[in-house]
Amino acid sequence: MIIINKPHSFFAAVLCLSLILSCAAPASAESTDASGDPVVTATPVPEHSAYYDQAADTDAIPGWPTGPNIEGQAAVVMDINTGAVLYSKNGDTRLYPASITKIMTALLACENLDQSSSFSMSESAAYGIESGSSTIYADTGEVFTMEQGMMALMLESANEMALELAELTSGSVKKFVELMNQRARIIGCTNTHFNNPNGLPDETHYTTASDMALISRAAYSNACFRKYCTTDYYEIPATNVMAETRYLRNHHGMMAGHDYAYDGVLGGKTGYTEAAGNTLVTYAQRGSLTVVVVVLNSTGGGYSDTASLLDYAFGNFQLISLDTSDTGRALLPSQQSILGDDADTSAFYYKTQSYATVPVGADQSLLTESQELLANAAGMPRLKTTYYYNDHEVGFGMRYERTILSD
Repeated sequence: MIIINKPHSFFAAVLCLSLILSCAAPASAESTDASGDPVVTATPVPEHSAYYDQAADTDAIPGWPTGPNIEGQAAVVMDINTGAVLYSKNGDTRLYPASITKIMTALLACENLDQSSSFSMSESAAYGIESGSSTIYADTGEVFTMEQGMMALMLESANEMALELAELTSGSVKKFVELMNQRARIIGCTNTHFNNPNGLPDETHYTTASDMALISRAAYSNACFRKYCTTDYYEIPATNVMAETRYLRNHHGMMAGHDYAYDGVLGGKTGYTEAAGNTLVTYAQRGSLTVVVVVLNSTGGGYSDTASLLDYAFGNFQLISLDTSDTGRALLPSQQSILGDDADTSAFYYKTQSYATVPVGADQSLLTESQELLANAAGMPRLKTTYYYNDHEVGFGMRYERTILSD
């Protein structure tokens, strides 16, 4: 019981109580109960994110299937075989990638390091990460095989292993970052800048859903990378430092046997920081379609968004084989002289079959094409044919020149 001894203390107490109640709820008839007491309610939690109702950019393509609404700020679905973008929402918006950065790190390690070798952890790598970040607690001088290091990177998202692989590849993290950005430009990225090999928050470390799809597609074409990104479970036995076995499991929740398992998912990479939100890269295949889905700044791990986008891709698109029997190309007089061919055309041939990814029911008759003569450092020029569906690129073919020199 509180005893009020002084009149002015009583009035002060009443005033304080009045202020508290006024802050808790607006003074109106609708904010009081039957007894006239204020009703305090919790702030409603939005059912969807601020980006949910935003339409996909690809919805503007005439005849293109309408994409699903997703929680993520940005997303891209790309066919790995043809490079066709099946879905794009804010595809060129710069955002933080978090740990999906490690896809580029793993690709460069696959391209530059001997996967049958072993290494000893440096002190700078073992203790170069901030407290609380993803780790397998590798210690200075601990010896791992390259496979163990790569599995730790891709399955457990070990940040110290990203630093170690960077040092092994380029001699220092700084030089490795330069290599990351150089490789990104070669792949075709135009809005990406890496500043570390693990994806920890940094204002100068960003990418886009479109660029990340290009990086992920390039990485998947590497058999070494595919091995690591599609492995679900791996064990690192006792080392010279750690007496216990380390048990690693892929964090991607949509792989078979996981909580959000989706038929056809092959693997991928997860990411999360408070600044980036949930980021997720997913590889999946059904029938003739093999796609990569990139989701940035999403919620719930990005799994619901990815499932919706995979439903969309597998339910609305098909891979078609293109008729490439017409291989002639008109030659300019100067080219005829250089090639030693007096004919009006010179034959080009395909080394592989060409494909396009189009909406279900569409065929080659609906496509237009453009041709570009490319230099070839290894030999004769190449002729690239790009195919379009209502001005949207859906596939390409590469022809190699066959010339007949005069006697």
